Amino acid sequence: MNVNINDWERVDDLHRNGYVIIQDPKRFCFGIDAVILSGFAEVKKGEKVMDLCTGTGIIPILLEAKTEGSHFTGLEIQEESVEMAKRSVRLNGLEDKVTIDFGDVKNTEALYRASSFDVVTVNPPYMNEGGGLKNGYSPKTIARHEVLCSLEDVVDAAARLLVPQGRLYMVHRPHRLTDIMVTLRNHRLEPKRLRFVHSYADREPVMVLVEAVSNGKPMVKVMPPLIIYKEDGEYTGEIMKIYYE
Repeated sequence: MNVNINDWERVDDLHRNGYVIIQDPKRFCFGIDAVILSGFAEVKKGEKVMDLCTGTGIIPILLEAKTEGSHFTGLEIQEESVEMAKRSVRLNGLEDKVTIDFGDVKNTEALYRASSFDVVTVNPPYMNEGGGLKNGYSPKTIARHEVLCSLEDVVDAAARLLVPQGRLYMVHRPHRLTDIMVTLRNHRLEPKRLRFVHSYADREPVMVLVEAVSNGKPMVKVMPPLIIYKEDGEYTGEIMKIYYE
């Protein structure tokens, strides 16, 4: 398929179904957190999926490869990222299965009907106003810091978009866990599964994966930790499976 690739962009192999993704190293390239989230999210046959803050479109493309969902939509506020993600969709021949939309998480009511998705995924900006430095509103700043949307905005959008008993899957930082739990319950999204992600087995977690169910009953399960690296620095078997199965 004839898709324009700019000189400053690169095309990365996703090791799934022969899929690739276009990325701009000067903007923001997806990280292992997005890949891990795609392995944590459960999408059943025929379900419709929304990925908020989709960035490069990595999660919809990976979920299309890994699951039997019927359609995958990504919502992104940065126009350049939307254009690049759309080219990745065309490059993989996924126009009938994956849609990338330009829009604001805070304005989903103008874009989509309520209760129109079975699953919502999100790899949101991690840092709130008190965390880290923000060197202007660069693409990397927008991806990492809550300058254009907050945790509250993301959860509010997910709660509105999900069907009753629909599922939200989120990857975030452990230091925001209290904020996450409180915000989810305030929007009638009941936490169901937590999984902490550690770089190495003997170190503190660097990420937390969260599953929440719309209007679900109270009960949360803490899963065994997910370890990224073995002692020798190589990926663990579980991470290799998530990447290359």
